[in-house]
Amino acid sequence: MRAATLSLAAISLLQLAVAQPHRRHAHEAFHAKKDVTVRDDSNVARVIVYVDQNGNPVSTTTQLPTAQTQAAVAPASPSPTPEAAAPVVADKVADTNASSASSDSAPSASASSDASTTGYGLTYSPYNKDGTCKTADQVLTDFGGFGSGYSTVRTYGIDCDTVSTVVAAAKAHGMKVFQGIFDITDIEGSVKDIVSAVNGDWSTIHTISVGNELVNSGKSSAATVVEAMSSARTLLRAAGYNGPVVTCDTLVATLANPSLCDNADYCAVNSHPFFDPNTDASSAGTFLTRSIESLKSKLANSSQTVVITETGWPSQGSTNGLAIPSSSNQETAIAAIKSAFQSAPDGVMLFNPYNMMWKTSTADQFGAEQWWGFLGDCPSG
Repeated sequence: MRAATLSLAAISLLQLAVAQPHRRHAHEAFHAKKDVTVRDDSNVARVIVYVDQNGNPVSTTTQLPTAQTQAAVAPASPSPTPEAAAPVVADKVADTNASSASSDSAPSASASSDASTTGYGLTYSPYNKDGTCKTADQVLTDFGGFGSGYSTVRTYGIDCDTVSTVVAAAKAHGMKVFQGIFDITDIEGSVKDIVSAVNGDWSTIHTISVGNELVNSGKSSAATVVEAMSSARTLLRAAGYNGPVVTCDTLVATLANPSLCDNADYCAVNSHPFFDPNTDASSAGTFLTRSIESLKSKLANSSQTVVITETGWPSQGSTNGLAIPSSSNQETAIAAIKSAFQSAPDGVMLFNPYNMMWKTSTADQFGAEQWWGFLGDCPSG
């Protein structure tokens, strides 16, 4: 189940809010090369509108204002977005650096390079507990804690010298990188930074993702995101990268805006069974696989590969109906998800290997934001 957040003054616009849902957390700023201003809405009462997978409102709650907090620059790794609709089990995703580039107007899945992705994916953000950037040595240490069975690491931006440090760690551990571009207002600058960091060697880059949940958050329209994807693809192709270019958004946003996938080289969707109060930990895998056709039926190409680019279960937090956060339930949910994707492990990315103590837990995230780490705390601190 997902929730849309509205001010009380705007509750009469509920139907519009359902049509264009809003993200319910503010961890979107990042360690950029320029000043970033984060708006603090903590002094505004919010109505949280819970909707089903078809966008129909089913209940509302009101969250009263909390003490106003100081605006700050925060890291870019997102929190999972509550939603009820489930994503789709992927066919095996082709690896990066295709021999022929896909068309900007009608992209297709890219062919593979000489390396393969046969394990599960996971997400990673190179931040210390205080939100500062981790060093290359710390990132390498964290990668060493992943263990076996994982082949792809998803990052969300290029701040903190992420491309260089993560690519180096991935190479050392025989993994691939699903590299995110956070700021789609400067596609040219972001692509230049990525091109500079890889220095002509694209062999470790699995996918380039342009934006994360920008439509769901209301920060961009689907048309704007599609245009950014196209621009990024053109620049990346010119720089020698021939692998997939996608955008990531929630299932609910993607169902309402299938162009996000129709114009991508495969369909990338975030979804978290925990936010469905009717799903317990043991059903997390079924929750994901059950909705394959509900998404594919909306796409221009119903055979398009769909990858779950975020999913997991928290170890702590407040109960959400049948969804109960605990260490044992987290183990159960992760096992269920892995089992559901056993035949195509690179079709799912687990959020997140390590707890994210640099985040702030909030009531509308069931107090769970810091506790998604299925491997516990970061080895590097």
